[in-house]
Amino acid sequence: MPKILISSCLLGQPVRYDGAAKQLQHPILQQWFEQGLLVSMCPEIAGGLGVPRAAAEQQVDGRVITNTGADVTAAFERGARAALALAQANQCRLAVLKARSPSYGNNEVYDGSFSGRLMAGEGVTASLLRQAGIAVFNEDQLQQAAAYFAGLASTKSPLLPFG
Repeated sequence: MPKILISSCLLGQPVRYDGAAKQLQHPILQQWFEQGLLVSMCPEIAGGLGVPRAAAEQQVDGRVITNTGADVTAAFERGARAALALAQANQCRLAVLKARSPSYGNNEVYDGSFSGRLMAGEGVTASLLRQAGIAVFNEDQLQQAAAYFAGLASTKSPLLPFG
């Protein structure tokens, strides 16, 4: 059975840049947890960044820069590759990720100005996962993610290998 990659902070792990979590309490998530379907990941930690760390936002050109001016793009890319490897090793066919994150945002991300403005786009990890054929949802799209997962679970055909 396929599994679900999920942002560690949504499971209550204090891995965000500020040392906090964004624990998500939802019956769908609880059911997946009880069924052992969740695979937790924080690409920033996997990429070598610590907790706490400087806030980072994705620039229009795709680089990820901290609010202190450091370019942390390479760490975000390392974390994205680690997330993809983990997802593939666990046959994750979808991911539920933290909205607007420079790693995990799937529809929009903060615009790099550190002013709270958003722009259309994907975080580094969300983009890599999607390119590999993994469906990406955020915590506000749990109903859609559950419907997608139900469709995966009901198919009788074997899972296709990742390319």
